[in-house]
Amino acid sequence: MKNKNNNLLILSLLGITWIISCNQPKGNVELEENNVQDSVITLTEEQIQNTGMEIGKITYRELPYTLKLNGKIELPPQNLVSISVPMGGFLKHTPLLNGMKVKKGEPIAVLEDMQYIQIQQDYLTARAQLSFLENEYQRQKALNESKATSDKLYEQAMANYQTQKVTVKALEEKLKLLGIEPKQLTSENLSKSVTLYSPINGYVANVYSNVGKYISSGQVLFELIDPADIHLSLTVFDKDLDKLQVGQKVYAYTNSHPEKKYPCEIILISKKVSEQNSAEVHCHFLDYQDNLLPGLFMNAEIEISGSKIATLPEEAILFYKNQHYVILKKGKNQFVMQPIQVGNRAGGNIAILNSKDIENQEVVVKGAYRLLKE
Repeated sequence: MKNKNNNLLILSLLGITWIISCNQPKGNVELEENNVQDSVITLTEEQIQNTGMEIGKITYRELPYTLKLNGKIELPPQNLVSISVPMGGFLKHTPLLNGMKVKKGEPIAVLEDMQYIQIQQDYLTARAQLSFLENEYQRQKALNESKATSDKLYEQAMANYQTQKVTVKALEEKLKLLGIEPKQLTSENLSKSVTLYSPINGYVANVYSNVGKYISSGQVLFELIDPADIHLSLTVFDKDLDKLQVGQKVYAYTNSHPEKKYPCEIILISKKVSEQNSAEVHCHFLDYQDNLLPGLFMNAEIEISGSKIATLPEEAILFYKNQHYVILKKGKNQFVMQPIQVGNRAGGNIAILNSKDIENQEVVVKGAYRLLKE
């Protein structure tokens, strides 16, 4: 009875061992110390059939990998707009607050001053005088052609007319700078105030003045941000620059929300390498969102298509005591374990860095772990 019980126990242990062997994961399997005894493995035909092994060789293929970078969001100088007035005045009204969204053509401030009335008065007076001088010039021209008046009077009338045209044109341009349309200005619609309008669609970055304050000529009242060309500036080391190209896709994310990816596209690669052996790569956001603010630090990932390198299926790789191995076929029913160095992985394949050691040799690409157990 005791022998019978012992036999049952041995059969049970063998069954458990077989189940564990059958359920080992494929590829990069970490071996226990008692799995490896000799470097040369010799199997019978039956054992080989049980492993279901397949024999293959090193395959050369492109193995893409992910290049990880970091940088921050920047705003080109041309997209930061400073709002000022060419002629000083008192700020009467503004609805702007930092961070507020503005639309192109939307009124953003109203200023008042006596000199606004004066320049409109000067323009209307000059325009009326121009009409008189033009008529006088035409009259003197006709008289001069018939020799009824001297050349001096004709030339004086022409000079007065030309001078007044310049004066009127200059005043017109000044009015346009203030946002006043000269052709619509009459003695009935003179105004003591001028209105400033937003030149862009964007956001308010800074408000530098308050209602009632006198604004000097050229003083900046507001700064607006045009997000149309906001971009991500990444730092790339010189060894990776040749792997990048304009138009390449980039996926950026913040440290606080790494799961949220923002698709970008490389628009410019700097031609200057810094003393830190790095260069700037500028990327444009394909779908800009309001939370992407200038100065925000971000991480980025770029998938790189590597050159063709030696690879093997991950299932062919064994791991034991911090070393990777493959099993080579050395003769009929004989196999040997060979240490290897591995690199990047992608699509079920893994790069073999010391491929010359096993190049053109037959490798167990499937069933390596089962073969070792046998």
